[in-house]
Amino acid sequence: MIPLLRYRFALLLRSHRWLPPVLLYAALLAVGVQSGGPILDSYGVAAFGLLPLAAWLCRICVTGEPPAARSCTAAAAGPGKAHFAAVLTGSLSAAGLALVGTAYVSLVADPHASDHRTAVPVLAAACAGLLAGLVCVLLGTAVGALCNWPVLRSTGWSIVSGLLAALLLLIGSASPANAAVSGLVTGSAHGTVTLPWLPLLAGLLIAGAATALACRLSSRRI
Repeated sequence: MIPLLRYRFALLLRSHRWLPPVLLYAALLAVGVQSGGPILDSYGVAAFGLLPLAAWLCRICVTGEPPAARSCTAAAAGPGKAHFAAVLTGSLSAAGLALVGTAYVSLVADPHASDHRTAVPVLAAACAGLLAGLVCVLLGTAVGALCNWPVLRSTGWSIVSGLLAALLLLIGSASPANAAVSGLVTGSAHGTVTLPWLPLLAGLLIAGAATALACRLSSRRI
Protein backbone atom coordinates (compact mmCIF):
# COMPACT_ATOMS: atom_id res chain seq x y z
CA MET A 1 0.00 0.00 0.00
CA ILE A 2 2.85 2.42 0.77
CA PRO A 3 4.18 2.42 -2.84
CA LEU A 4 0.63 2.98 -4.11
CA LEU A 5 0.15 5.92 -1.77
CA ARG A 6 3.48 7.41 -2.85
CA TYR A 7 2.41 7.07 -6.47
CA ARG A 8 -0.98 8.66 -5.79
CA PHE A 9 0.51 11.55 -3.82
CA ALA A 10 3.04 12.14 -6.60
CA LEU A 11 0.22 12.24 -9.17
CA LEU A 12 -1.75 14.65 -7.02
CA LEU A 13 1.15 17.04 -6.43
CA ARG A 14 2.38 17.05 -10.02
CA SER A 15 -1.06 17.65 -11.48
CA HIS A 16 -1.48 20.95 -9.58
CA ARG A 17 -5.21 20.20 -9.55
CA TRP A 18 -5.06 20.49 -5.76
CA LEU A 19 -4.46 24.24 -5.99
CA PRO A 20 -8.11 25.42 -6.48
CA PRO A 21 -9.60 23.54 -3.48
CA VAL A 22 -6.67 24.39 -1.22
CA LEU A 23 -6.74 28.07 -2.18
CA LEU A 24 -10.49 28.20 -1.63
CA TYR A 25 -10.08 26.66 1.81
CA ALA A 26 -7.33 29.15 2.62
CA ALA A 27 -9.65 31.97 1.52
CA LEU A 28 -12.41 30.58 3.75
CA LEU A 29 -10.06 30.60 6.73
CA ALA A 30 -8.84 34.10 5.93
CA VAL A 31 -12.36 35.51 5.62
CA GLY A 32 -14.33 33.36 8.05
CA VAL A 33 -11.84 33.09 10.90
CA GLN A 34 -11.29 36.61 12.21
CA SER A 35 -8.50 37.45 14.61
CA GLY A 36 -9.99 37.63 18.10
CA GLY A 37 -13.16 35.75 17.15
CA PRO A 38 -14.64 33.14 19.52
CA ILE A 39 -12.53 30.03 19.28
CA LEU A 40 -15.32 27.44 19.02
CA ASP A 41 -17.19 29.41 16.36
CA SER A 42 -13.93 29.70 14.43
CA TYR A 43 -13.38 25.95 14.63
CA GLY A 44 -16.90 25.50 13.27
CA VAL A 45 -16.05 27.63 10.22
CA ALA A 46 -12.81 25.73 9.65
CA ALA A 47 -14.57 22.35 9.91
CA PHE A 48 -17.45 23.47 7.67
CA GLY A 49 -15.14 23.98 4.70
CA LEU A 50 -13.44 20.61 5.02
CA LEU A 51 -16.37 18.56 3.73
CA PRO A 52 -16.44 19.97 0.17
CA LEU A 53 -12.65 20.17 0.25
CA ALA A 54 -12.33 16.45 0.99
CA ALA A 55 -14.91 15.57 -1.67
CA TRP A 56 -13.02 17.67 -4.23
CA LEU A 57 -9.63 16.19 -3.36
CA CYS A 58 -11.03 12.65 -3.56
CA ARG A 59 -12.46 13.44 -6.98
CA ILE A 60 -9.06 14.69 -8.12
CA CYS A 61 -7.37 11.53 -6.88
CA VAL A 62 -9.81 8.97 -8.31
CA THR A 63 -9.96 10.69 -11.71
CA GLY A 64 -6.30 11.68 -11.94
CA GLU A 65 -5.17 8.81 -14.17
CA PRO A 66 -5.99 8.26 -17.84
CA PRO A 67 -7.96 5.03 -18.41
CA ALA A 68 -4.91 3.21 -19.77
CA ALA A 69 -2.76 4.13 -16.78
CA ARG A 70 -5.58 3.21 -14.41
CA SER A 71 -5.81 -0.22 -16.02
CA CYS A 72 -2.05 -0.74 -15.61
CA THR A 73 -2.20 0.22 -11.93
CA ALA A 74 -5.18 -2.07 -11.38
CA ALA A 75 -3.40 -4.94 -13.10
CA ALA A 76 -0.29 -4.48 -10.97
CA ALA A 77 -1.93 -3.98 -7.57
CA GLY A 78 -5.53 -5.12 -8.01
CA PRO A 79 -8.39 -2.77 -8.90
CA GLY A 80 -9.88 -2.57 -5.42
CA LYS A 81 -6.56 -1.87 -3.74
CA ALA A 82 -5.59 0.69 -6.38
CA HIS A 83 -8.89 2.53 -6.00
CA PHE A 84 -8.67 2.43 -2.21
CA ALA A 85 -5.24 4.07 -2.42
CA ALA A 86 -6.72 6.87 -4.53
CA VAL A 87 -9.57 7.53 -2.09
CA LEU A 88 -7.21 7.31 0.89
CA THR A 89 -4.84 9.82 -0.71
CA GLY A 90 -7.62 12.37 -1.05
CA SER A 91 -8.80 11.73 2.50
CA LEU A 92 -5.32 11.98 4.03
CA SER A 93 -4.66 15.19 2.12
CA ALA A 94 -7.85 16.71 3.52
CA ALA A 95 -6.96 15.47 7.01
CA GLY A 96 -3.61 17.22 6.73
CA LEU A 97 -5.41 20.45 5.89
CA ALA A 98 -7.69 19.86 8.89
CA LEU A 99 -4.58 19.93 11.07
CA VAL A 100 -3.43 23.15 9.41
CA GLY A 101 -6.85 24.74 9.92
CA THR A 102 -6.93 23.68 13.58
CA ALA A 103 -3.48 25.16 14.19
CA TYR A 104 -4.43 28.40 12.46
CA VAL A 105 -7.59 28.84 14.54
CA SER A 106 -5.64 28.10 17.73
CA LEU A 107 -3.22 30.90 16.88
CA VAL A 108 -5.65 33.68 15.90
CA ALA A 109 -8.93 32.99 17.74
CA ASP A 110 -9.96 34.27 21.15
CA PRO A 111 -10.15 31.44 23.76
CA HIS A 112 -13.49 32.66 25.05
CA ALA A 113 -17.13 31.95 24.37
CA SER A 114 -19.33 34.12 22.18
CA ASP A 115 -19.79 36.61 25.03
CA HIS A 116 -15.98 37.16 25.06
CA ARG A 117 -16.05 36.76 28.86
CA THR A 118 -16.39 33.03 29.54
CA ALA A 119 -13.02 31.29 29.18
CA VAL A 120 -12.82 28.18 26.99
CA PRO A 121 -10.01 25.63 27.57
CA VAL A 122 -7.79 25.87 24.50
CA LEU A 123 -6.62 22.23 24.40
CA ALA A 124 -10.13 20.82 24.76
CA ALA A 125 -11.41 23.29 22.15
CA ALA A 126 -8.63 22.29 19.75
CA CYS A 127 -9.48 18.60 20.20
CA ALA A 128 -13.17 19.30 19.57
CA GLY A 129 -12.35 21.41 16.53
CA LEU A 130 -10.02 18.78 15.08
CA LEU A 131 -12.50 15.96 15.65
CA ALA A 132 -15.27 18.00 14.01
CA GLY A 133 -12.94 18.65 11.10
CA LEU A 134 -12.20 14.93 10.77
CA VAL A 135 -15.94 14.17 10.78
CA CYS A 136 -16.34 16.54 7.83
CA VAL A 137 -13.31 14.99 6.11
CA LEU A 138 -14.78 11.50 6.47
CA LEU A 139 -18.15 12.54 5.06
CA GLY A 140 -16.44 14.43 2.26
CA THR A 141 -14.51 11.24 1.51
CA ALA A 142 -17.80 9.35 1.31
CA VAL A 143 -19.15 11.94 -1.14
CA GLY A 144 -15.99 11.71 -3.22
CA ALA A 145 -16.12 7.91 -3.28
CA LEU A 146 -19.81 7.67 -4.24
CA CYS A 147 -20.14 10.61 -6.65
CA ASN A 148 -17.28 9.76 -9.00
CA TRP A 149 -15.91 6.85 -11.02
CA PRO A 150 -16.60 3.93 -10.74
CA VAL A 151 -20.01 4.63 -9.18
CA LEU A 152 -20.82 7.47 -11.59
CA ARG A 153 -19.13 7.65 -14.97
CA SER A 154 -20.53 10.93 -16.27
CA THR A 155 -18.48 13.99 -15.34
CA GLY A 156 -21.56 16.22 -15.30
CA TRP A 157 -23.55 13.94 -13.01
CA SER A 158 -20.53 13.43 -10.77
CA ILE A 159 -20.05 17.16 -10.19
CA VAL A 160 -23.73 17.95 -9.68
CA SER A 161 -24.35 14.99 -7.38
CA GLY A 162 -21.20 15.75 -5.40
CA LEU A 163 -22.23 19.37 -4.83
CA LEU A 164 -25.74 18.39 -3.78
CA ALA A 165 -24.53 15.62 -1.48
CA ALA A 166 -22.00 17.93 0.19
CA LEU A 167 -24.68 20.60 0.69
CA LEU A 168 -27.15 18.13 2.18
CA LEU A 169 -24.55 16.73 4.56
CA LEU A 170 -23.67 20.22 5.75
CA ILE A 171 -27.21 21.45 6.38
CA GLY A 172 -29.13 18.22 7.04
CA SER A 173 -30.23 17.90 10.65
CA ALA A 174 -29.46 14.16 10.70
CA SER A 175 -25.95 14.60 9.28
CA PRO A 176 -22.97 13.80 11.54
CA ALA A 177 -21.14 16.78 10.01
CA ASN A 178 -23.99 19.11 10.91
CA ALA A 179 -24.08 17.66 14.42
CA ALA A 180 -20.33 18.14 14.91
CA VAL A 181 -20.31 21.74 13.66
CA SER A 182 -23.53 22.61 15.52
CA GLY A 183 -21.96 21.24 18.70
CA LEU A 184 -19.13 23.74 18.35
CA VAL A 185 -21.50 26.65 17.76
CA THR A 186 -23.74 25.65 20.67
CA GLY A 187 -20.72 25.19 22.89
CA SER A 188 -19.53 28.67 21.98
CA ALA A 189 -22.84 30.14 23.10
CA HIS A 190 -22.60 28.43 26.51
CA GLY A 191 -18.82 28.30 26.96
CA THR A 192 -18.71 24.50 27.02
CA VAL A 193 -16.68 22.02 24.99
CA THR A 194 -18.17 18.71 23.82
CA LEU A 195 -16.09 16.21 21.88
CA PRO A 196 -18.07 14.83 18.89
CA TRP A 197 -17.31 11.15 19.38
CA LEU A 198 -20.65 9.86 18.06
CA PRO A 199 -20.51 11.94 14.85
CA LEU A 200 -16.92 10.72 14.37
CA LEU A 201 -17.99 7.09 14.71
CA ALA A 202 -20.87 7.66 12.28
CA GLY A 203 -18.49 9.35 9.85
CA LEU A 204 -16.09 6.42 10.01
CA LEU A 205 -18.87 3.94 9.28
CA ILE A 206 -20.29 5.99 6.39
CA ALA A 207 -16.89 6.65 4.82
CA GLY A 208 -15.89 3.00 5.22
CA ALA A 209 -19.09 1.72 3.62
CA ALA A 210 -18.90 4.21 0.74
CA THR A 211 -15.26 3.43 0.04
CA ALA A 212 -15.85 -0.32 0.20
CA LEU A 213 -18.69 -0.03 -2.32
CA ALA A 214 -16.59 2.07 -4.69
CA CYS A 215 -13.63 -0.32 -4.44
CA ARG A 216 -15.90 -3.30 -5.11
CA LEU A 217 -17.35 -1.63 -8.20
CA SER A 218 -13.90 -0.67 -9.48
CA SER A 219 -13.05 -4.31 -10.14
CA ARG A 220 -16.07 -4.57 -12.46
CA ARG A 221 -15.68 -1.32 -14.39
CA ILE A 222 -12.02 -1.14 -15.35
